[in-house]
Amino acid sequence: MKLYRLAFFVLLCPIAAQAQQMLTLEEAIQQGITKQYSIQISRQRERIAENENSLGNAGFLPTISGTASKNYTVSGLDQSFFGGLRPPLVQTGVRSNSSNAGLAMAWTLYDGQGMFVLRDRFKELQNLGAKQTESNIENLIALISTTYYDIIRQNLRVNNFKKGLEISNDRLKLAKDRYEVGQGSKVDYYSAQVDFNEDKALLIAQEQSFTNTKIGFNTLLVTDYKADFQINTMIDLMPKLTLNELKTSALSQNPALISAILTKKINDLDTKNLQSQQKPQIDLLAGYNLNSVANGAGFGVEKGSSNVLNYGLRATFNIFDGYNQKRRIQNAKINAEIASLQIEDLKNNLLSTLERTYITYENALNLIQLETENYAIAKQNIDIAFDRFKVGIATSYELREVQRNAVAAETRLIEAKFAAKSAEIELIRLSGNLM
Repeated sequence: MKLYRLAFFVLLCPIAAQAQQMLTLEEAIQQGITKQYSIQISRQRERIAENENSLGNAGFLPTISGTASKNYTVSGLDQSFFGGLRPPLVQTGVRSNSSNAGLAMAWTLYDGQGMFVLRDRFKELQNLGAKQTESNIENLIALISTTYYDIIRQNLRVNNFKKGLEISNDRLKLAKDRYEVGQGSKVDYYSAQVDFNEDKALLIAQEQSFTNTKIGFNTLLVTDYKADFQINTMIDLMPKLTLNELKTSALSQNPALISAILTKKINDLDTKNLQSQQKPQIDLLAGYNLNSVANGAGFGVEKGSSNVLNYGLRATFNIFDGYNQKRRIQNAKINAEIASLQIEDLKNNLLSTLERTYITYENALNLIQLETENYAIAKQNIDIAFDRFKVGIATSYELREVQRNAVAAETRLIEAKFAAKSAEIELIRLSGNLM
């Protein structure tokens, strides 16, 4: 069997890794979503937004406060009275105490629909928090997916360089044997040695890049950075995506765009909330107080208690505040206009990014077809050139050039597949369909 064909067959076979765990892309994504700190933080913020969305926070429910107090006094008395109506009063260590307990309630009955506006605002803030979490998850999925296929790319490059090194090694052995029996020159032998060392250095550098990529991937999954695993060895592509469908989906599902639309709604509600404050606010007030006293002074009330129930309405009007409310409303309207412009800007950038990414995607697909043909030719050339070299028809230089062309052709094919996959992932992310 030809050496290059044998190496190509090895490339297509899974890498032997008895001690390694097989890690699928779906498992990696699930692990990343579960453990990644940024997602956990985003979900905690989403919980805060959910807690804020309550009737009490919007002002629908009454506020009730209670107070209680107990006071003690120790006093001394030295008193005389007109006309001798009673003898002088001289006392020390006179103890008295008083108690007070009460409840107070305020319940807003009308505030210019402000409480309804606040309720809607908290609801939209909760929706915004959920959408931001979704956006963060989609970005993480895209990063995990791209890195996963980058590991496959790095692994394929390692195998490609290994094949080149195997050919260089066979060439070195043959050149050495020829030199030792007097059929080859020393120049050919040394040239083969230099080329072998060069290919070995390339392999070492590529293996280091492969290892570093795996360490970064483990960090992304929040796992032991030394953890080893086995992955698929193929860069698989989906059926070709359609640009018009991607654009339609992006304008309705892109998380960043939806977040901007929700922000615009919140700004509109802020304006309505400020406008509601120009109207009177009517509150229902009620209270109940219980008082008791114990007087040890010997005059006045010795013991007593009282309870009071009060209730009524309170109307509050903002008559004039130096035009501050008017200024706040104007600024809120400006913020709403800014939010509208941001939405249009996002749409413009989103469609532009889709166009550019789709061009990259199509070019990569075309390159895959071209480099697949080049790779098939290069494989045949390496077999022919090596056979010619063994019988002394081809020179060492010719074999080296054919070998370089074969390695370069496969490298370009690997890079084209990775570029297509990266663009495919980005297109799906931009369209809002990555979840």
